[in-house]
Amino acid sequence: MNKKIFISTGEVSGDLHGSLLSKALLEEAKKKSIDLEICGLGGERMRKEGVKILQDTTSISAIGIWEALPLILPTIRIQKRFYKLLKKYPPDCLILIDYMGPNIKIGTKLKRSKTKIPIFYYIAPQEWAWRVGNNTTTNLIKFSDKIFAIFKKEAAFYKKRGGNVLWVGHPMVDLTKKLPLKKDARTILNLRPNQNILLLMPASRPQELRYVLPTFMKAAKKLQQKYPSLVVYIPSCRIAFDEIFKKALRKYQVEGFVISQKDCAKLKPYIYSLTKISFCKSGTVNMELALYGIPQIVGYRVSRVTAFIAKKILNFKVKYISPVNLLVNKLIIPEFVQREFDEKKIFYKSCRILEGKLEKIKIKKGYAFLKKELGEEGVVQRAAKEIINSII
Repeated sequence: MNKKIFISTGEVSGDLHGSLLSKALLEEAKKKSIDLEICGLGGERMRKEGVKILQDTTSISAIGIWEALPLILPTIRIQKRFYKLLKKYPPDCLILIDYMGPNIKIGTKLKRSKTKIPIFYYIAPQEWAWRVGNNTTTNLIKFSDKIFAIFKKEAAFYKKRGGNVLWVGHPMVDLTKKLPLKKDARTILNLRPNQNILLLMPASRPQELRYVLPTFMKAAKKLQQKYPSLVVYIPSCRIAFDEIFKKALRKYQVEGFVISQKDCAKLKPYIYSLTKISFCKSGTVNMELALYGIPQIVGYRVSRVTAFIAKKILNFKVKYISPVNLLVNKLIIPEFVQREFDEKKIFYKSCRILEGKLEKIKIKKGYAFLKKELGEEGVVQRAAKEIINSII
């Protein structure tokens, strides 16, 4: 039996989740003696799992109106090409992963056409946590045949509005493994017994190099001056970012290392084992650090133009920016956004976390509560099994 699945996703995190799901889909297909072909939009991780990448979309992502302007035409061209392929070579189903703007346009357009392709949304936009304008939801429910929810609140949100929803749990649960011993980590990373890690995860999009990286580097410099035993590590999610991160270390005179993309998977467990605190942007990484119990400070900034339009014109409202805080609707980890995103504030909060027991206990309790909301292991396999069963 031959089957074909198309996947549409973008950005680094979408490529990660797309690769995990693709691997699981191929495994489930093999169990049922199905010859499965997977094609789509994504990146190198998906390609390594056997996906035929029609266009690499990890390099054309941005958050914000102003920041996204240069990417509009390339994105439109990709959408048109992808849509034509869907029409010309209809797959047995289309899986949309995150990538809100482009995916909602593709889904909406496809549903309006006469092409009867089942559409599944996996890792939907976090509409249960934020709103734009007065809308209660996007058109996602109208075109999705099934939504695979990763959060309980997400499942409840879409079910209440008439969506066909299956809660599978958060895929990061499947990736959380026991960390190596600290002494082994120090041997692998060649660190002295008294040295620990200040982990920086500032950027997966080009705009974040401009708006997020400098402030984190300044805060890291201040923290390293107070705690000389802290060594900065920056895992690079893109090869193109490697040299930029290295230049930033030199510019701000921060002692540290950049871990290239090809070495990240191998070294990450050792880095996590020795991490005392992390500075990171908002996103999937917040959930990963929480599952490993690593204290973190989240920071983010977009251009003033984008911030003004979002607040004053689009009426964009969100209480928290980190998925960790959003999920429990409580400030578990510190957040500094826009005007509050300042190296001095990050530095002072870091000192309180490193030196104060109460801050650590608060974060630890918050993480424990969070884990209960993320489901059991086998998340990606559950989603893949449901998808394969629906197309045979």
